[in-house]
Amino acid sequence: MINQSLVALMLGFCLDLLIGDPHALYHPIRLVGNLIMASEKFLRSFFPKTEKGELAAGVFLVGIVCSVTTGVVLGVWYLADWFAPAFGFAFETLFCYWMLATRALRDESMKVYEELKKGDLPAARRAVSMIVGRDTQNLTEEGVTKAAVETVAENTSDGILAPMLFFVIGGVGLAAFYKAVNTMDSMGGYKNEKYLYFGRFAAKLDDVLNYIPSRMSALFMILSCRMVGLSAKGAWRIFKRDRYNHASPNSAQTESVMAGALGVQLAGDAYYFGKLYKKKTIGDARRPIEYEDIRRANRLLYASAILTLVVLCVIKTGILWCVGLW
Repeated sequence: MINQSLVALMLGFCLDLLIGDPHALYHPIRLVGNLIMASEKFLRSFFPKTEKGELAAGVFLVGIVCSVTTGVVLGVWYLADWFAPAFGFAFETLFCYWMLATRALRDESMKVYEELKKGDLPAARRAVSMIVGRDTQNLTEEGVTKAAVETVAENTSDGILAPMLFFVIGGVGLAAFYKAVNTMDSMGGYKNEKYLYFGRFAAKLDDVLNYIPSRMSALFMILSCRMVGLSAKGAWRIFKRDRYNHASPNSAQTESVMAGALGVQLAGDAYYFGKLYKKKTIGDARRPIEYEDIRRANRLLYASAILTLVVLCVIKTGILWCVGLW
């Protein structure tokens, strides 16, 4: 069954590369988003609107969303496998396809690239606003490009490599738990008036869950640099120097690798909900960033994802083989 799960992961990964996010269909992750919004509405009406009240509500939100998401996914998987092992395998494959975002991340960032290539800055701002949390209406061409490249770098871990790792370790249950926490963080992990306390527990839990995957992702990205003609030496140098130049303990891990691999400077001050946030820069401005860097970032994304998939499957197979011998 575990070897079968690795096959499901590989097939799900291939489906993601071939199809991506089918916008014509309702993505299951949206169900998690709907659950988060409904739970938030209920909890805000139940708990007092104080610092302690919102912190407590945020803890209950994590408990509700993680329990329901993990429970439903495991329940469907067990029922499908009980009815017929082939159905259980099919569900695992579809789940892996749903949880990965390699093609979607590439497609959405390349929409920004296409608009910049055409010289349509307003359209590029609209395109990048779909994949970043910062204010985009006043971004320059450089700012739009940076935002797209940073998103590709950060989500190489959050959207692809981390879900793979959790699936290999704990199957659909642990991967579903991770996706629930990560979705809560993406929807409410903001340090603004609305979510400063309510979203804090989800954001901190997301930091804990991504601590190892973000660093693992950074190392796989460095190893993949030469495969796509980027600077592994530069990636390693900036990673060692700037990997903590972010308020999050994890975001700069992969962003620093991307900045060093491309030889550009990322991050810096940004506006969120109309408020300026002072942020450290990542990398050296050895040259101006250009829209072609979005394509280069996506090549590194694909190479890192493929390398990670192969290595995780080989390690898991080796462990199973050794356990079988023992």
